[in-house]
Amino acid sequence: MLARLKTAIAIMATLSSPALAQSAAKLTDAQIAHVAYTAGQLDIEGAKQAISKSTNKAVRSFAEGMVHDDAAVNSQALDLVHKIKVAPEDNDLSRSLTGQAASIRAELAKLKGAEFDKAYIANEIAYHVFVNGALEITLIPSATRPELKSLLQTGLKTFQGHQQYAREVASALK
Repeated sequence: MLARLKTAIAIMATLSSPALAQSAAKLTDAQIAHVAYTAGQLDIEGAKQAISKSTNKAVRSFAEGMVHDDAAVNSQALDLVHKIKVAPEDNDLSRSLTGQAASIRAELAKLKGAEFDKAYIANEIAYHVFVNGALEITLIPSATRPELKSLLQTGLKTFQGHQQYAREVASALK
């Protein structure tokens, strides 16, 4: 079971940048906004799972931070799309992220204790590597509205901090 989860995490972490760049190059601002919002929402859902399953203080603290920070960024995103009158639009990339996250959460649900904690944090590292890459390589450069580009850049800084924080928690779990 843990092997399947590690495989799923590895797939997410190693998705090729050229393939992502090619699919995202065709995204509109409405679709980019949806991908960014979806990424935050999926991280919130994973964090809530960790809060409900983990008894490890560091893991719970990390997960609570993800809920807080991602909810704040998503709130800013919703405010922005209303301000610039863009309706977020579902797309293949946001659907793919959602499907992969659901699969990983299902695998995580089967784990307990330290095994869950390590797998959750490993997934968080892989997820943030992927999302940060998507933001840097495709979403930010593809955004046409300056306000959206600015929000994505702010989100990238937040998510880079999350990636570092996850690495620190992972080191403490060894």
